[in-house]
Formats: sequence, structure tokens, C-alpha cells
Amino acid sequence: MSLRVGLVSPYDLSVPGGVQAQVLGLSAYLDDRGHTALVIGPGLPEGVPGVDLGGSISVPGNGSRAPISIDPRVRRRLAEAASGIDLLHVHEPLMPLASLLACHAGPPVVATFHAAPERAVRRVYRLTRPLFRRLMGNTVAVTAVSPTAAAMLPPGVDFEIVPNGLDVEAMQVETKRSEGKVVFLGRDEPRKGLDVLLAAWPAILEAVPGAELTVIGAVRPFQGPVWLERVDEAQKARILGSAAVYVAPHLGGESFGIVLIEAMAAGAAVVASNLDAFVAVAGGAARFFPAGDGAALAEAVVHVLRNPAERDRMGESGVALARRYDWSVIGPAYEDVYARSLP
Repeated sequence: MSLRVGLVSPYDLSVPGGVQAQVLGLSAYLDDRGHTALVIGPGLPEGVPGVDLGGSISVPGNGSRAPISIDPRVRRRLAEAASGIDLLHVHEPLMPLASLLACHAGPPVVATFHAAPERAVRRVYRLTRPLFRRLMGNTVAVTAVSPTAAAMLPPGVDFEIVPNGLDVEAMQVETKRSEGKVVFLGRDEPRKGLDVLLAAWPAILEAVPGAELTVIGAVRPFQGPVWLERVDEAQKARILGSAAVYVAPHLGGESFGIVLIEAMAAGAAVVASNLDAFVAVAGGAARFFPAGDGAALAEAVVHVLRNPAERDRMGESGVALARRYDWSVIGPAYEDVYARSLP
């Protein structure tokens, strides 16, 4: 059965981010499957079918900054967008204004939780279950991308885990892998752990003199690394495909770790901090170190760089694991949720 599905993002779709990438990726999958997917959110990219909810402002939250719309006209635009829609798939349903209002726009709602919220926020929602129910409006099904993301749900709320998806084939480009290349990808925020990696880098370079570091997502006056503030998806795939090691030194606030899946899909060996969400995603395909421990990070990276056979094994295991998160697997799971959510 062909459906008209509205995919709602509270975050500005013109700004790189995990939720935005999931909304756009799911939209492409649904279109390929013969459904009509309309992306609804602020900053709608040119050429993407949907409804632009206008501009956004950056607000602090969960150790990061979120580009959201607070324009009161969002309510009217959402009502117009919901006309003729069979189902709204609302991402981060409690995030104002777009997602929160979309839960009350009329059609049945599938709500997906992505974030690993701060402990205080999690406690508030656990203590205010009746308020939670009212805020969720027309929600008929709840999903979370991981158990970490589901941890903020109040007791008694039925949900199922549907992980984040990825176009694995798009990450597998023909490029030469550089044996000493180390890559970091992430926003320049404290919780992403770039400071830990930079502090560890002299020790890595001393142990492996030919090592080179590429940082995507940040630019600093720090000599040595190649700094790339922003790249497109094709560039990202090429850089990860040429990396020997991808490092994820994050300190917390992560509910999934899609960037680990991207790196594994590209064939890079992954070295990551031992956050619960990262361990759950990367399993035995990655090498982990205690979050925030620069010395342990350096030791893990050096070990992988010095052991090509293990690095190759990690890369092969990572590719196999990444296929579990391909849209050909994740997309049908959402289609099943949609089918069960319709009257």
C-alpha cells in the first residue's frame, strides 16, 4: 500500500546533524519504495519535496546547540502540511516548536526519540508521566533509535527499537587507503572529545611518525592536522574510505553513533570511547578506550596503526556490521510500524 508520509524534523535541515540526516535518508528510501514522503521542517533543502517551516535559531541543549524554529507561524504551516497526509513521522517529538506541534496537527503520529538526554531532563519526564501523554498528542506508536534514547521515556510507555539507517553503498567509494591516516568527524563541541584527541596526538605521532590527522567539522589554529570545517557527503565518503583509523573520542551525550557506522561502512578501523551507545553499535568491530582518557586513546590508535592485519580484520568486520543498518534493513522496519499505526 502506498502511503503519504510527512517526516517532521524539529532541527534546521540545512544544518548538518544526525536527526536531519535520518529524516532525509528515510525520505529517499520511502520515495524509492513508491510512497510519497514529504519532509517538513525548518531550512528545507532545495529540491527536497516537502514544506519549509522557515528559519531557525540556535539554542543550547544536551551539551550541544540545536537549530530549531520558534516562529509561531509554524502551527499554521504544519496544519497546511498535514492536509492529505496519512501519517506523520515526528522525530524528537518533545522538541519545540515543529515536532511538539506536529504531534497535535491531526493525522496519526509515529514518534521517534533520538537523543540521549541529560539526567535532569530524563528525571523530569519520568516524574511527569501524565504531562508526557498530553504532550504526545496524536501519537499512536513510539520508537527509539537505541536503548539509550529510550531511557528518557516514562515507565509504562510502549516502544520499539528501530536503529538509525544508512546508505551503506554510498559510503563505499573507490579510493586508496592511507596506512597512517587518522580521521575525526564531528562538531567542535566539548562532548565530541576533539580536545582529548588533540592532546593525545603528539604521543601518536611520536610512536608512528608517518601518521596524519584529518579533522572534519572544525577549524582551529593547531598545527599539524588537516582541518576541513565542512564537506559534502561524497567528500566525507572519500575521506573515510582513505582512512586507516577513524577515532570517536566522544565524552557523552550520544544515543547511537551513526558516524561509527559510516566509518565502518567505508572500511576504516574504528577506535572509540567506551560509551554504552558506541559499544552497542560497534560491538566487536571496534577497539574501545575509557572516555576522556587521552593516554588510552593514543595507545589504542598506535596499536591499530602498527598492526595492519588487525586493522584489515577490523575494517572487514565493520563493513559486515554496517550492513545491518542499511536502509534496506531499517526502512522496512519503519514501514511495518506505519502499517500497524494506521486505522
